[in-house]
Amino acid sequence: DFGRSSELAFVVEPSDDIAVQEQPLILYCQVEGIQPITITWRKNGVMILDSENAFMLANGSLYVSRFQRVRGDGSSDEGEYDCMAQNHYGLVVSRKAKIQAATMSDFHIHPQNAVVEEGGVARFQCQIHGLPEPVILWHKNSMPVNTDNERYTLLPKGVLQITGLRAEDSGIFHCVATNIANVKFSREARLTVSGSHSTVYKDPMILVGPENLTLTVHQTAVLECIATGNPRPIVSWSRLDGRPIGVEGIQVLGTGNLMISDLTVQHSGIYVCAANKPGTRVRRTAQGSLVVQAPAEFVQHPQSISRPVGTTAIFTCVAQGEPPPQITWLRNGQILETSDHIKLKNNNSTLSIYGINQADEAIYQCLAENSAGSTQASARLTVLWADGLPSPPQGVRAETVSATTIQVSWEKPLQNTKEIIGYVLHIRKAADPIEMEYQEAVSKSTFQQLVTDLEPSTSYSFYIKAYTSRGASKASEVTVVSTLGEVPAMPSLFIKVINSTTVQATWEPSIKLGQHKGFKLYYRKVHLSQYTGPVLLASNVTAYNITHLDASVVYEVKLLAYNQHGDGNSTVRFVSLRETVERTVLNPPCDCMKDEQNNKTSTTGIIIGIHIGVTCIIFCILFLMFGYRGRLLMCKNVQEQLSTPQIPRSQRSAMGLVLNGTTRRDRDDRDLNGKQLDMNELERLFPASPSQEQQEKGITSAHSPSAPHDETQISTLPLDEFSIIEEQPDPLPKNPRGSTPAAPAPNHGPANEG
Repeated sequence: DFGRSSELAFVVEPSDDIAVQEQPLILYCQVEGIQPITITWRKNGVMILDSENAFMLANGSLYVSRFQRVRGDGSSDEGEYDCMAQNHYGLVVSRKAKIQAATMSDFHIHPQNAVVEEGGVARFQCQIHGLPEPVILWHKNSMPVNTDNERYTLLPKGVLQITGLRAEDSGIFHCVATNIANVKFSREARLTVSGSHSTVYKDPMILVGPENLTLTVHQTAVLECIATGNPRPIVSWSRLDGRPIGVEGIQVLGTGNLMISDLTVQHSGIYVCAANKPGTRVRRTAQGSLVVQAPAEFVQHPQSISRPVGTTAIFTCVAQGEPPPQITWLRNGQILETSDHIKLKNNNSTLSIYGINQADEAIYQCLAENSAGSTQASARLTVLWADGLPSPPQGVRAETVSATTIQVSWEKPLQNTKEIIGYVLHIRKAADPIEMEYQEAVSKSTFQQLVTDLEPSTSYSFYIKAYTSRGASKASEVTVVSTLGEVPAMPSLFIKVINSTTVQATWEPSIKLGQHKGFKLYYRKVHLSQYTGPVLLASNVTAYNITHLDASVVYEVKLLAYNQHGDGNSTVRFVSLRETVERTVLNPPCDCMKDEQNNKTSTTGIIIGIHIGVTCIIFCILFLMFGYRGRLLMCKNVQEQLSTPQIPRSQRSAMGLVLNGTTRRDRDDRDLNGKQLDMNELERLFPASPSQEQQEKGITSAHSPSAPHDETQISTLPLDEFSIIEEQPDPLPKNPRGSTPAAPAPNHGPANEG
């Protein structure tokens, strides 16, 4: 009973057929259901009236006495026929049956003469069009070809293959095409087998590869592949997508033709024929596509249903096929037109009828059709209506309370109110389709309902139904009202300090803001009452730079969104630029060029300092070797860097050379035993150092970014406790600068410490 209405349904439907010229044709149609049932026929959508040539039999079938492809008046009996059945429940239409006349054209490909060497392959072909598809047989020397011979292969499309040719295969060949319309003979072709079997090597070659085929399920496909070569190549088949061909229904005809019986949609694909030289990888390939179509068939049929007035009826009809079928709905045999309360969804697979009434009661049909065929299924909608139901509720009113709330009120029906068990309020946006409607149930003693969670500035429609245990009343009158407008919500605001005079205000767009025209930005110094602004910004702007600010004060920044209903609440942020200014003073910007120059200068100073230190050590050793005896010369714990400032020699002489806190003039006064230290040599090796204060200033300037780029600075390696000790019988006089005099050395030869 799937796909049938019990009140009216088809048992037998007309099917596609090929009719023979001047022969009778019968199209079958059988219906079951509640009598009386009326059956009529249509051809190409036009009603067929009984005539001498075509009339309806008692069982409802259509009889055509003499089928004619073309009549004297130019009309034709070819076309699409369908059967219609009707009773007082409704009307149904059968599937369309395509009727064609049997025909046969002339041969458009005839076999050709061929001369082939012994052991080779011969192929003859003839082609002819006809309905139904002609059966082609081959004759040799006017006798049917012996199909029991394994070397002879006959393919359905009119191909004859002969492999392993022998001298006795020579002869005259022709083909015979036969169908219900006619029998035709092709021209003759001569096959000559020459010479003996050649032993010369020949690469494999495919003479004829597979053609592209489009067939229907359950038919048989033959993919041709004939190859030559010496030695004879091995023919194999595969699918281009790598899927296995399988074994069920698969057969090899002759030496390499692939036949697939009882086709399914899964057999569709591209097939590759390969001719391989035995024992090697030498191969040649050819390919062809196979498309298998499947007529439409139902996966889910529509079911007959009964629904009370005012409710929703839904029919579902799911079909499959290859190519995918198109679905059409009929109502009592007529194409169903959609409207506000009749909707088709899911590629017409679902029919929804909202707020049904008595006029919607009918038989609904689902027609599924593709290029391979069509099918139909039907179902009936029964609309339930009980006597004594309440009349529609009265005086429906809707009042706007806020941007998201509307209050709906009504009065009880005028008639049949005793059995009312409650009311149902139907709510829908006025711009939405009817299927977007939703309901809220209300008790029978309540005559108003507060509808919340609505959208601002939106129109809504409302109507009421009264319900009893036996069904619902008709709908009340529809009332439409709009919610109030709403100002936008608060935006999120972030402040970023760019520099000492500029900050950037940024915010994020959000659907929570609602509909808005743009933003207003204000800012002020916190100790002032007057704002600067508003700065009007478009709704798509998300950042704004505030410039020319005073770094010594704190600023207040305020942002709000606005629309036609007014300004929304603002978001406020405070920002201070003082920390940015302080960071700039403490961390001045880097002068990369100057730092690079200073780095180069420091590296040069280190190298020069190393040379000076090494020279100092060498000369000190020389002094010991020559037995110099004099004053104490000590270089100990040198921590500061030695440099060679560009000071005139006269100035250096005035400053004097300082060794361990003793000037050269003091040492001259204390010269003992006539032994004089060659101060000129020492002065050359150890240039006079500036005073400690000057050294500190020099060091500071060397590391300061303001030091001149062309100033040369020389650093030395520190010498750890290097000293020269000389025998000193008399205590040294007190250092004129107040430093502690050096301890007397023991009276012995020179010694090296450190």
